[in-house]
Amino acid sequence: MLKARINSKRIEAGCDEVGRGCLAGPVVAAAVILPPRFKHEKLNDSKTLSEKTRLELTKLIKENALAWAVSFVEPVIIDRINILNASFLAMERAVKRLKIRPEHLLIDGNRFKSNLDIDFTCIIKGDSKNGSIAAASILAKTYRDEYMKSLHEEYPEYVWNKNVGYPTKAHRDAIRKLGPTSHHRKSFKLLPDQLVLELID
Repeated sequence: MLKARINSKRIEAGCDEVGRGCLAGPVVAAAVILPPRFKHEKLNDSKTLSEKTRLELTKLIKENALAWAVSFVEPVIIDRINILNASFLAMERAVKRLKIRPEHLLIDGNRFKSNLDIDFTCIIKGDSKNGSIAAASILAKTYRDEYMKSLHEEYPEYVWNKNVGYPTKAHRDAIRKLGPTSHHRKSFKLLPDQLVLELID
């Protein structure tokens, strides 16, 4: 089972984001401070869990965490500052919303920058190695999926209830037919380049 902290004597917050590779919708980050001894056999990277398990763990995390917060960064900002910086911004905002100030951040990935004056440790594939980061990944994915499913009611042609904004064939077919919405990231390549063959006489 994943340990909640790498140093149980300090207040650590796990941070992770979801939605970097999507064509539509926000990038969503969460920050979670778990009790130092917290463990759960199902706690793991959100991508490895079923939706049912993620929802169960979301409830458990919110009930047991010392503090948790979720933050959205919308497509218009993603287009302005790029997806990597938007991911950093989402995590920074989530940390700022915590009701307890952490002494150290555990960041999923290999780099991080922010305006926070809090030390941090980057952990590659941290959502499968640390319980606090895994908890953050679960909250971020649950909140983002629910948001995209709510948008689906207004834009059913894009099938966001199933692809949640990722570049599936059905999603790209809808973009090709109907064009992008205000929720699409205009700085992303929404459609693949068409193959053009030059005929030589």
